[in-house]
Amino acid sequence: METFEKARIAAATRTLERRWCVSPEIFERERERIFARSWCFAARAEQLAEPGDYVLAEVAGESLIVTRAGGGKIRAFFNVCRHRGTRLCTAVAGHFAGSIQCPYHAWTYDLDGALLAARNMSEVPGFERADFPLREAATAVADGFVFVNISGNAQTFDAEMGTLFTRFSPWNVGSLRVAREIVYDLACNWKLVFQNYSECYHCPPVHPQLERLSPSDSGRNDLRAGPILGGYSELRYDDTSLTTSGKTSRPPLAGLTDKDLRRSYYYTVFPSMLLSLQPDYVMVHDVRPVAVDRTRIVCTWLFDSATIAAPGFDPSDTVDFWDVTNRQDWRVSELTQAGIASRVYEPGPYANEEGLLAAFDRHYLSMMDG
Repeated sequence: METFEKARIAAATRTLERRWCVSPEIFERERERIFARSWCFAARAEQLAEPGDYVLAEVAGESLIVTRAGGGKIRAFFNVCRHRGTRLCTAVAGHFAGSIQCPYHAWTYDLDGALLAARNMSEVPGFERADFPLREAATAVADGFVFVNISGNAQTFDAEMGTLFTRFSPWNVGSLRVAREIVYDLACNWKLVFQNYSECYHCPPVHPQLERLSPSDSGRNDLRAGPILGGYSELRYDDTSLTTSGKTSRPPLAGLTDKDLRRSYYYTVFPSMLLSLQPDYVMVHDVRPVAVDRTRIVCTWLFDSATIAAPGFDPSDTVDFWDVTNRQDWRVSELTQAGIASRVYEPGPYANEEGLLAAFDRHYLSMMDG
């Protein structure tokens, strides 16, 4: 039974205070209390198709090597040699030919992190290679998304995030493939990106092309508390697609119900992912805080592999539509950052349509106080 409801706000609920978006000290605290403790999006499993394939991911200021080990398991190692701490890897993606070698003194590790060779160390009294594996972060794979947790005592991924990824099996997201990617650099705090994504109060003045295809007052939410928030908005017409023309010749994803074919689903996955599920594709925003007033976003569009392989496949109508929408969002988020930085800024009242923002604030503050 569906539990979707219109957004609503409790009386006198206000926005966060200025310091939460402008203080470098708070940004450093966020790294430790949120990003160092949470499951963070790191990669798509398809980027790690073969043993030795790797990508670098940054979480809470730590560089991680996310790779597929020899037995096929995806693992994440801190990018730190156990000898003198040298950064093992600098290329953002690549392939290891069976081992990971430090560029300084050539200590060499296998793809499971075990130390294979340490030059001239056999003569050192008490030295045992088994005592010096690469430090490892926890990993989990859900619907083809690779998540990492560097805390060392992580709650299981299913306990924290399973709510979302079990409910979207009809989209079969794990089988979808990346068709396009755009990287954006924003002059705003990462929380403003999450908050902007969580309401369509701003859609009529900011996104006229989106409003024509999906009415802003049609939004309904089913996840209204905790680390995952969101719901759906309706498409205005049965044959609507969120593209530059409002239509598409691409087939819908197999397994969706008639109801799903008339909706766009939007969820925030705290603290690193924005997930949008459409009738014929899935869009993902990987949100990466850089500084208190800087955020990098990697936006990826996923399509069915058979659709990608079809003659003449071109996702530009979808990508161009969302690139315009993204840039509209980034502009108002940057304007918000500039205004919050003013000495006269004080928290303002949320509208009913901003109910998920208040829920985000509550979860965020509970993490920061924990």
